[in-house]
Amino acid sequence: MIPEKDKKILIIGYVWPEPATTAAGERMLQLIHFFLNENYWITFACTAAESQFSADLDSLGVRKETILLNHSSFDGLIRDLDPDIVLFDRFMTEEQFGWRVVECAPNAIRILDTEDLHSLRWARQLAYKKRISFTEKFWLDQERTKREVASIYRCDLSLIISLYEMELLVKTVKIDKGLLLYLPMMYEAIDDEKQDNWLQFDQKKNFICIGNGKHAPNINALQTLKMDIWPLIRKELPHVNLFIYGPYMPESIKQLNCPTQGFCIMGHTQDAAEVISQARLNLAPLNFGAGIKGKLLNGMLNGTPSITTEIGAEGICENLPWNGIIANGTEAFAKAAVFLYQTEDKWYLARQNGTAIINSFYNKVVLQKQLRDRIELLAKNLKEHRSGNFMGAMLLHHTMASTKFMSKWISEKNNKS
Repeated sequence: MIPEKDKKILIIGYVWPEPATTAAGERMLQLIHFFLNENYWITFACTAAESQFSADLDSLGVRKETILLNHSSFDGLIRDLDPDIVLFDRFMTEEQFGWRVVECAPNAIRILDTEDLHSLRWARQLAYKKRISFTEKFWLDQERTKREVASIYRCDLSLIISLYEMELLVKTVKIDKGLLLYLPMMYEAIDDEKQDNWLQFDQKKNFICIGNGKHAPNINALQTLKMDIWPLIRKELPHVNLFIYGPYMPESIKQLNCPTQGFCIMGHTQDAAEVISQARLNLAPLNFGAGIKGKLLNGMLNGTPSITTEIGAEGICENLPWNGIIANGTEAFAKAAVFLYQTEDKWYLARQNGTAIINSFYNKVVLQKQLRDRIELLAKNLKEHRSGNFMGAMLLHHTMASTKFMSKWISEKNNKS
């Protein structure tokens, strides 16, 4: 039996959240805490296997369910649950389960948490590999873009984590703002007490780089650091080290470990905030990617300025000055890192900029109110909201006529085998 609470939400996860290893996991845990505080009974369902880094959802009172692709058992689960909201973790889960949600829980508000625009990250990576210039037209031409945009239209609301991606969807794709909500990472404000506990310039030393080894932009950035950027930095700062933290590092990255050159692959850390807080500078030479970068926000939260590229800083702070230096290209990046590492007054100004960014764009209280208000509005006007989304209704009709029957065919095939 499901305990009595005011409301129920089913979250369909692409993976089990790993808040200690990925920004996506941290983001999902923030949403879980929001719905818990709103007195929702939460069921988290996922097709993937849990890992050693998976969050302890049991301790939060979250019900866990392992679900199967292309299997009618999901229908029974959602009918029994009868949720007020279904939250899809990334567009791929909406593609897989959205039509079943529509059939079995038609009155549930359907929310898509994009995490980042996966099609944007994928298209940029493809352009980088092909050594061609990335353009919005190139992004729009990709099949994955059409799939992701279709998923956004089919949902009642999509959560967009980046200011740039919000603008891209509204101005380039012409999606109605009523289908979108800008909702980045949500943090407590950085107050004077927190700042007083930060280490000072002369107490912090060395560089840090943090990233999950399963994430292609991170792997490329580490390779760029080792082969191109770090030798230039080390030449100017021969006694300074770079410490690289992150889980799931492939063997090709582990082999780059070279402590004699100050390039140190450290692996997973149990306390990312601690190691970030001790470094003087945070490096993120990203050549492609999307969304907003948790590693850079974590630097701001822990008083450590960052050197990154335009891609790294994209969508994070609009017109506010950056928490460090934005530099593209090998030599420019290395020069910026050496300069800010040695220039105390500019370093303190960069740190102040980071505080202003967090408090202006990532205020937990403000953002949670905006999410709460939008959900309440949808709950009161769901029928009218959907009737105004003709594109979504049309795409949903065709999805029900194609994805649904393909899934049923796979299910029947599996039953006979």
